[in-house]
Amino acid sequence: MPYRRLPNTDQARIRALKAVVDKADYYDVYDLAISLKTLTKARNFLVKFVAAQAYYLECFERQAQAGRKHQSNVKMARLYISHFIQVLNLAVIRSEVRVAHKAYYGLHNDDMNVPDLSSDLSLVTWGKKIIDGENKRIAQGGIPIYTPTIAKVKVHYDIFMESYNRQKNLQTLTNRSLEVLSSMRAEADELILSIWNQVEKKYEEISPKDKRLDMCRSYGLIYYYRSGEKQKEEKQEDETAG
Repeated sequence: MPYRRLPNTDQARIRALKAVVDKADYYDVYDLAISLKTLTKARNFLVKFVAAQAYYLECFERQAQAGRKHQSNVKMARLYISHFIQVLNLAVIRSEVRVAHKAYYGLHNDDMNVPDLSSDLSLVTWGKKIIDGENKRIAQGGIPIYTPTIAKVKVHYDIFMESYNRQKNLQTLTNRSLEVLSSMRAEADELILSIWNQVEKKYEEISPKDKRLDMCRSYGLIYYYRSGEKQKEEKQEDETAG
């Protein structure tokens, strides 16, 4: 016997509900295999569920588009911050900058390596430290670092921070919209299950089986055959006909 399986994606849930609603547009409600109460609930829920999915997809797409641009800003900020630290370390080696002044930047005196800048958060942290540290050293009479200047570093850091904050806001909107959509899935599955049970109950006496299944399918029910089951049934039908 074929078995049915509830939809496991939002789009499949929408198709299942839409099949019932569309069915009602062409038939008198009293001829339907489901109750008027269930039909009304399906119609109302479908509108909300479609809207929730559309809003989530819109938020996700906006986040993805902004993310591609953000990665370009990340690359430039990382390049300038890393380059500035390397030039600073060389200036320390040449005694152009006092070793003790590395503390202004949050850097260890005996460490000439560039800190880990692989994450956005590390860029946020180290960018601020480098800008604040250079400004403090210059304010105390220190000679500015050139190629790149801290002003150039700050330009790319500020651009990065703007897109970083925008990306965080978009991620928040996407996560919230997904939470709303996810919270509706259980209700969708419960409603679809109720519809399918009512439809199968309505047509349980219909014969032959293929006709009954087709009538159920017209309401959006989806049936699956286990491996080899369809071929076995067809063979039995041929033998019976013979």
